[in-house]
Amino acid sequence: MKQLYAIVDIETTGGQMASGSITEIAILIHDGQQVVERFETLIRPFYAIPRFISVLTGIDDAMVADSPTFEVVAEKIYDLLKDKIFVAHNVNFDYSFLKHHLAASGYHFDAPKLCTVRLSRKIFPGLRSYSLGNICAYLEIAITNRHRAGGDAAATAVLFQMLLDHDSEEVIVKQLKRNSGEQYLPPNLPKSDLDQLPQQPGIYFFHDSKGKVIYIGKAVNIQKRVKSHFTGNKITRQRQDFLRDIYGVSFECYPTELMALIAEAVAIKKSWPKYNRSLKAYEPKYGLFSYLDQNNFNRLVIGKYNKSILPLRSFHDLHGARMFMHQLTETYNLCPELCKIGDCPVCKEDPDSIHKNAAAYNKLVSKALTADQKVPQSFFIKDKGRHADEFSLIWVDPGAFYAMGYLPNDSDYSDAEAAIQLLQAFEGSFYMAQLLTKYVKEHPEQVIYTAVK
Repeated sequence: MKQLYAIVDIETTGGQMASGSITEIAILIHDGQQVVERFETLIRPFYAIPRFISVLTGIDDAMVADSPTFEVVAEKIYDLLKDKIFVAHNVNFDYSFLKHHLAASGYHFDAPKLCTVRLSRKIFPGLRSYSLGNICAYLEIAITNRHRAGGDAAATAVLFQMLLDHDSEEVIVKQLKRNSGEQYLPPNLPKSDLDQLPQQPGIYFFHDSKGKVIYIGKAVNIQKRVKSHFTGNKITRQRQDFLRDIYGVSFECYPTELMALIAEAVAIKKSWPKYNRSLKAYEPKYGLFSYLDQNNFNRLVIGKYNKSILPLRSFHDLHGARMFMHQLTETYNLCPELCKIGDCPVCKEDPDSIHKNAAAYNKLVSKALTADQKVPQSFFIKDKGRHADEFSLIWVDPGAFYAMGYLPNDSDYSDAEAAIQLLQAFEGSFYMAQLLTKYVKEHPEQVIYTAVK
């Protein structure tokens, strides 16, 4: 019996597969030599089709008003797809979307899959772009009804036939092997990049088509963590764009997870890659500031974080900052009005209160700040090195990460200043300070306190 392929293209309302809907589907059954069966239909989604999608595909709400819902055609779709090899251009998007919607209709679908983007990169190497439009132009494949399921599926079928005809090295057979891993990779990422990844702690970099870093991550096991980006069926527009933009991956190994975390933060802060968003949330937005006003009152106020002025304390959000200020005023009898958080009941009841005397009030402020702030010592964090002949060393000054590196086992780091000169210096950040503070509390045995002039 001939192996059958289901060549598929879908159009959707966009967004996540859980909230998005399919608006059109085309399935072409191919027997390895020609298309032997075709199925194509518009599908009425549960939500209105966004205008930008209608502009792209030409499919609007009026066109699908009398079309069946997915549930109505789910059985037909399942019957066409089962026992076939699922083929699509950028296959993981179409496959994941259909798998999710079939499951919602009561059908468990699982099938081997082939991506014509990945196949094209191996069988027709060296092209500038492997988008469906560009590769069809290169191979002189005519596309009618571009961005419609039927037109794109028909062009993909012609492309697939050419891939079969030119596959002299049995690329398709190799990619269908269960242990190949090819089926789950992003369309533009060479498998060789994945194969070179070590199973060690470190950081990894995803690169776009021009070599620019678009994402930086940290891992206890670099290879395992990178692979995890490509598994699962959760498809969002952002994730789809992210996977499509990955053309390469590189890495840096570190002997400890802490060093990898710090290296990740330093690298992200240096370039703020396109898809790194979560670390930005750790950067403070508000701070506690102190200044002397015209009447010589020491004022404590909440303001927007400013890198040029070091705050007494940092906060992620305004609510947290104001809550802290309210607690400070209540605990140490500070004036809410002078702290710019509201009216002062003490000043209203007693015009001659301590809040009206600058010298007396400043003592209250000084007491509050002394209790809140403990001046930290400089310290080293010592841990294992990259190999048995060395150890790693991280130096932290009062409140800011400063340097890290490696020293030979026989090194004398009792001279802190000399040891620091052998380490690589970095600019600290709020996130790194929080990271190191937590680590020191959890691993006090690795901390060596020292004094540096």
